[in-house]
This record gives sequence, structure tokens and C-alpha cells, in this order.
Amino acid sequence: MTRRSPDDLRSARWFAPDDLRSFGHRSRIMQMGYAPQDWAGRPVIAILNTWSDINPCHSHFKQRVEDVKRGVLQAGGFPIELPAISLAEQFVKPSTMLYRNMLAMETEELLRSHPVDGAVLMGGCDKTTPALLMGAISAGYPCIYLPAGPMLRGNYRGQILGSGSDAWKYWDERRAGKLSAAEWQGVEAGIARSHGHCMTMGTASTMTAIAEAIGMTLTGASSIPAPDAGHPRMSAECGRRIVEMVWEDLTPQKVLSRASFENAIVVSMAMGCSTNAVIHLIAMARRAGFDIGLDDFDEASRNVPVIANIRPSGDRYLMEDFFYAGGLPGLMSRLTGHLQLDAKTVNGGTLGDALADAAVFDDDVIRPLDAPIYAEGALAVLRGNLAPQGCVIKPSACAPQYLRHSGPALVFDDYPSMKAAIDDPDLDVTADHVLVLRNAGPQGGPGMPEWGMLPIPTKLVRQGVRDMLRLSDARMSGTSYGACVLHVAPESHVGGPLALLRTGDIISVDVAQRSIRVEIDDAEMARRQAAWVAPPPRFERGYGWLFSRHIRQADEGCDFDFLETRFGAPVGEPVIY
Repeated sequence: MTRRSPDDLRSARWFAPDDLRSFGHRSRIMQMGYAPQDWAGRPVIAILNTWSDINPCHSHFKQRVEDVKRGVLQAGGFPIELPAISLAEQFVKPSTMLYRNMLAMETEELLRSHPVDGAVLMGGCDKTTPALLMGAISAGYPCIYLPAGPMLRGNYRGQILGSGSDAWKYWDERRAGKLSAAEWQGVEAGIARSHGHCMTMGTASTMTAIAEAIGMTLTGASSIPAPDAGHPRMSAECGRRIVEMVWEDLTPQKVLSRASFENAIVVSMAMGCSTNAVIHLIAMARRAGFDIGLDDFDEASRNVPVIANIRPSGDRYLMEDFFYAGGLPGLMSRLTGHLQLDAKTVNGGTLGDALADAAVFDDDVIRPLDAPIYAEGALAVLRGNLAPQGCVIKPSACAPQYLRHSGPALVFDDYPSMKAAIDDPDLDVTADHVLVLRNAGPQGGPGMPEWGMLPIPTKLVRQGVRDMLRLSDARMSGTSYGACVLHVAPESHVGGPLALLRTGDIISVDVAQRSIRVEIDDAEMARRQAAWVAPPPRFERGYGWLFSRHIRQADEGCDFDFLETRFGAPVGEPVIY
């Protein structure tokens, strides 16, 4: 392997020349107390830190950034921390999805505009993983992803709690009058017991595993619980490894291939992944120049069983158990017949090399292929006259009777009207109805909020109903479950067929046949389309204005059209005058 020399370092453009501009760069570095021995001839490593005071998933990143710096210094690099927008899933409104592309743009521009040779990307909370990787892929410099790690198991009165998943379950019990205020507060205090992201197989765990599956993390990094002593050790190793990657000039373009993303889809199916994986993986792949789409997910879903017995698809275990059972390398070791093992990784070798010593230590947590928890993959892609560009459902997490179902639609045009109706004791609804929420897509939400797990009407909850068919152009949390049809494309806000639906229309879903339709003829659909009136613009200025004019639909990854690799030439190095 040909190694780069100090003269080849990108940062040398800023620091090496004997001119007035570089004098300014050097003198300002020295202003902060550094000497030439700190940077001269050393790779400058950017550490993109998405810590904030209001992001519990990343609350340990203040310390972890110091661990990364330690590793960079040990390997002979010069670390610089670059703070980036945090995107705290629980607090950012109306949706962190509105700002995923903002973080991707910030990542790309932070790296391109600063004198850095490589980067460690610190993320984990849902949108931070795809955003950081999308931006870094577009920037094109050596980079490695550092996952935040899942939090510890929740606990209440000896009952193991899973973040998100058990919140929905206990809330229904509270609505049904079976849980007191004191008991509800006990669940509240016990469900999230440490720093780290959700310990269910939600979007955070799914996306950090995907980062590993495409080869952008150290082997096993995504499974380490955030409070585990292995996590700071892994963080320091990220610092050491990125310095070597700079000398090797190991860029994302040299690591990633179509096989990388196909492997990630296989792993996603076997994990019982979040439905959000579809949107984010498509966006990441397109940034790398590979046209991954819904059909790739559906093909994998028919061939790859769910073998990770992790909530919400599984019935017992959480990510801490997954780690003890062998973690992602253990799971992938059981999928080698489905994986392309010659795909590259940031470790410097192939995926096959990375899995050479992987093993499973608990066959109930990570099942053998011949004893899965669900025979087909976690997701299914449906198409029909309601979703001509596709929509998704998570069959492994819904009641089986809804995998083939017809029922009358109960349509809501916005979230407030849906929420008000759900609590109406006189609501005209049965368990056979299909609850429909529209105007909740990429533009309609705005930002496609996680509203897709519509609450079961209180009237039905009190009758013991815990699942029913629900349909929307929204997303849902990866910690959610139920018969929820999501990501309907095109969305209703731009005139997709969902905008034409009326209460009482019969909706038919057949997951085995991958179909979804409203039982009206084409002529009636055309009459309704002709009468449809576009909603007024949602934003008149600012980021929202940019977002609404350039956001793509869910089946295309919800990236901005001008950021996808195939729609524009690579951006050159900044000039230095």
C-alpha cells in the first residue's frame, strides 16, 4: 500500500507555504497555545461532536471527545473538535427529520472549509448517523464513525423496560385506566437509566448498526453500550485508526460500494430494523453514487429472516443483551451466505476479515437462521393506487390479522384533529376501521414527523383493542410497533392519492401480495384529482423555504435534490488566497 507523505496532507495547504496567508494560519494556531511540533507534518483530525446540553443520547460525548483526542495524539495526529448541530430526537420540533439535511450540509462544509485531513464523526441519536455520514461521504475525506452506544436496560419494579416500545404499551394501559399516576411516574423514571441512545432496535440502534454494516465503523463498535468501559476504549481506537486512514488515503469512495449498501439492507432485515432505515439508507447510498431503492429492500425482505430477538420485533431482549450475545459481528456471522464478504471496511480489510473471529453466545438473543423469530425480513414494500411510488410496513411488529385486511377509512387531515377525535368516547370507529393521517409527509409535516403509529382510539383501548391498521405519509419511531403503513409516496401535500381519500372508502392491504389500494375506480380517482386544490406554501423564508422547494419524497430518501451525488459535479477544494 502506498502511504502518503507529510507534504501530501491536505492541511499542508494551510500551514506549510512560506507566504503571508499561511503566516496568519500558523500565528493564530500559536495564539491558542500550540507550537509547530503539534501540527507540522501531522494529520489534522476533525472530531465532529454532536454533543449538546439537551441531547441525552450524547450526554457522554464531552468525555468521549477527550478519549478520541487521546487516540489521535497517540497515533501522531493533531485533533481539533468541531461542534455540530445535535438533533436531539426527543426535543427538536416539529421533527429532527426536518434538519437531517441541515446537519449533512454542515458536516460537508465544516470538513471542506477547515484545514483537516480526516474526521471522526460522533453521533448516534437517530438522524445524526445518516446526516454525518451523508455529509462526510460528499466531502470525500478519510472518516470513521463513532457510535454513541445504547443505554442500559430500563427497569421498573423488576420489569425490564425498553425505551419507546414500553412507553407506548404502558400509555395504553394508563389510557385504559389500569395504571395509576404514581405507577406511570415510576415507569417514567425507570425507562431511561443512563446516557446513550434507545436500547430497543429503534432508529438509533438500526442506523449505528447500518454504519457498521457498510464498513464505516470499527468492528463491533455499534453494539457497545454507552456506559460500558469498552466504549471509551473504542473511542480512543477511533482516534488512532483515523490517523492511519489519512496516511493510507482511505476515503469513503474507496470503502463504499453497492455491495456495502446491499449488505446493510440484509443486516437491517435480520435485525428487525426501524422503518426509518429505508429512507436513510437510500439517501446515504445516493450520496455515494449508488441508486439503492425500495425494490432492494423488498427483495431482501423476502429472503432474509429476522434473527435478532430484540424489541419491538422480538419479545424479550434489548441491545445490552444483544451486545453480550455477540453483537452485530455475531449476527453478521450467521448471515455470511447473504453477505458480500469482499466489501471493504475502515479497518483496512474486508468484511470477511472483520467477521473472522465473530461468534454468537446466546442462541435465543441472536437466533440461528433455521429458528428465526420471523420467517421473512422486517419490512415489506407495498404498492397500489394509494401509493404508486410505494410505502412500507413492518410485518414483524404487527398483529397477524392485519397482514391481509379490508376496512373503511377514517381520515384525518392533520394531527390536532386526529388527536382530538381519538379521545372522543362517541367516535364512530371499530377495530376494522383503517385510521388515516395525511399531510404528514416530507413537505406536509413539515419534515415527515414520527406520527405514523396513530394512537388506538380510547374507546377501543378500553375494549381491549391494542392494534389496528393505520395509514399515513408520516414516519414512525423505530421503537414503535403495530400495523402501521408508512411513507406513502407521493405524499398528500403534493397531491398524492392519499389526498383524495375520503372517510368510508374501503382500503385493502395484502402484505403477501405487496399491495395496497382504495376500492374506487380510476374514473372516480381522476374526478377527485381534478378537484384537488394545492395547499398554500408553508414557508416564506429561511431554511423551511429551502427545504420545501428541494426535498425529495420518501421513496427517494428525502435528501435535497441538489445534494445527491448524481445531480451535481463534486465540489473542489477551497481556494486559499
